[in-house]
Amino acid sequence: MKYKVVPFVAAIEFKNGTSNHVAQQLEALINKYALEGWNYIRLEGVSTYVGPDNGCFGFGGKPGYSTTKQMVVFSK
Repeated sequence: MKYKVVPFVAAIEFKNGTSNHVAQQLEALINKYALEGWNYIRLEGVSTYVGPDNGCFGFGGKPGYSTTKQMVVFSK
């Protein structure tokens, strides 16, 4: 069995965006890969740590932070 994992980042309008718009984008992604023979398994959150940026010569540095990215898992 083969697996494919692709990132999913929904884009909605600030004032008019709804959860339906997010669902439509996810559905379109799933249908796109289904046409290529991939079977949807699940949407998975992957937590990661982004290291600090020390800036140029120590100026303008930014601290590290944790973030979660959404990944769509398919199998074939």
